[in-house]
Amino acid sequence: MRKVYLDYAATTPVKKEVLDEMIPYFTEKFGNPSSLYEIGADSKEAITKARGQVAGLIGAEDKEVIFTSCGSESDNWALIGTAEVKKSKGNHIITTAIEHHAILHTCKYLEKQGFEVTYLGVDSDGRINLSELEAAITDKTILISIMFINNEMGAIQPIKEIADVAKKHGILFHTDAVQAVGNIEIDVKELGVDMMSMSAHKIYGPKGVGALYVRKGVMLPGFIHGGAQEFKKRAGTESVPNIVGFGKAAELAKEGLSDHIARLTELRDYLIKEVTSKIPDVDVNGGMKYRHPGNVNLTFNYIEGESLLILLDMKGICISTGSACSSASLVPSHVLSALGVPVEKIHGSLRFSIGDFTTKEELDYTVENLIEIVTKLRAISSVSSEKGW
Repeated sequence: MRKVYLDYAATTPVKKEVLDEMIPYFTEKFGNPSSLYEIGADSKEAITKARGQVAGLIGAEDKEVIFTSCGSESDNWALIGTAEVKKSKGNHIITTAIEHHAILHTCKYLEKQGFEVTYLGVDSDGRINLSELEAAITDKTILISIMFINNEMGAIQPIKEIADVAKKHGILFHTDAVQAVGNIEIDVKELGVDMMSMSAHKIYGPKGVGALYVRKGVMLPGFIHGGAQEFKKRAGTESVPNIVGFGKAAELAKEGLSDHIARLTELRDYLIKEVTSKIPDVDVNGGMKYRHPGNVNLTFNYIEGESLLILLDMKGICISTGSACSSASLVPSHVLSALGVPVEKIHGSLRFSIGDFTTKEELDYTVENLIEIVTKLRAISSVSSEKGW
């Protein structure tokens, strides 16, 4: 059966160039990077090279990039580490209602430890209001953590402006940039970000490796205690093949970034135009001006998104109802809820995410099947534009 993959926000395939770079570090270059003999030194050198490649993608200095196991670990470390090191100055954190669960669940954990968290709302485009951010700051605020690009509906936040507000009040600013890195231009120095989370498997690298950018001068306690790996901040033998893969993926992302953005934007807009012009009663969730170039989040009114997803899967089309980390949950999306989308519409919403291997022909095949399946589902639905919800 034909396969069409449209869930690149959940994960991306490892590119061949990335895999080729990784393979020797599973076999002949298997040395522990902490060892003093040659094959150990080879591994250590490979990590140093990869650190430079990742730093190069985001405009950081090499030593400001610390490898972790994933984006969630980076998020946990930024929040819990800041809370620990700043607790004598205050106990207040500001974030948003549309963050990934790696942030929201960590905030809930910190609330149980006595911290207070303000969850900012967003407008219909999915963006925060800077005046509301500034009004939420108190003399106890120690951290602002706001995601760069939302993983469900693709809203891009005004990161530089948020960083300026944080800097004006002497507050640290962290951003979860897992969906942003490799998909838009990022220069952490120009933006004024203090900490930033990244993940390799979102940019055609391997799963099991992420990184946390920590601006030089920011004090962050170690997250895993033991050996001296990662500048004595994160103990444990490094996953050298994965780190090498992350580095190569970052290098490739930097080389082709402008073409990548242009191509995804064209395909995204094409898919939205084709669906909304050929299928009635379809809403686009989130604004278009500040949006991930490969994100399409649509509500198909009067049908269940789960049914649509299953029938599309039977046609070989892979999509998601939202975050891959919560796709098994029947709880309505907290992101679309924050946008003000009614619950009944949320249940008819799907996320299509376009990537490097997506073709226009695949999108045509998807639209063709969407028309057929949506028509069938609406024919047996108890609600419609005539009957109402």
